[in-house]
Amino acid sequence: YCWSYAKDWSTLQQDVTDGNIQGPLFVSIGDEEKLNVFLDKNPCVPRSQAFVDGYDFSAYDAAGFGRFDEVDKDAAKQAMSNMVAPELEGGVKGWWNYLTVASKLAPIPKDLKFGDIPEGVLRLGGTFVVKGDKILYRWSDRVPGDHPDIQEVLEIAQEASSKKNSPFSFPTIPGFFGN
Repeated sequence: YCWSYAKDWSTLQQDVTDGNIQGPLFVSIGDEEKLNVFLDKNPCVPRSQAFVDGYDFSAYDAAGFGRFDEVDKDAAKQAMSNMVAPELEGGVKGWWNYLTVASKLAPIPKDLKFGDIPEGVLRLGGTFVVKGDKILYRWSDRVPGDHPDIQEVLEIAQEASSKKNSPFSFPTIPGFFGN
């Protein structure tokens, strides 16, 4: 699901002409090798806007993201009722491309012991709109693939951008983007 979400944001970004809006920035769990595989398969996502949080999950923890095994079951059920399969370019070929690299992209550390459940596959992400040190919008996924409406998020960013001449930036969150 994050493939189609990243693609949709990257496509939308090409149409945004507001110079005060910087981003989106994408952060995923993994390592440099997994990030490179993802970016090679998704050339529409700019490399300069993609980062990985290591297997200590410090950025995800700093952002307050949880795990899907800790989410309220009713909230998860509601989120799943609105989900549909992602659109992947190329029809059957696009799905084959996705499925053949999914295991290479899974946030599983190389030193995982047989039988252990990798922490990374349990983690949920989210979406922020930030201006200076203020978080204007925050969305925490309730299940994997539970993303906010991109157009609504963009409208919040555009409205905030029009109020003052200062550009958007991401706040200093310990462990996030090397802070």
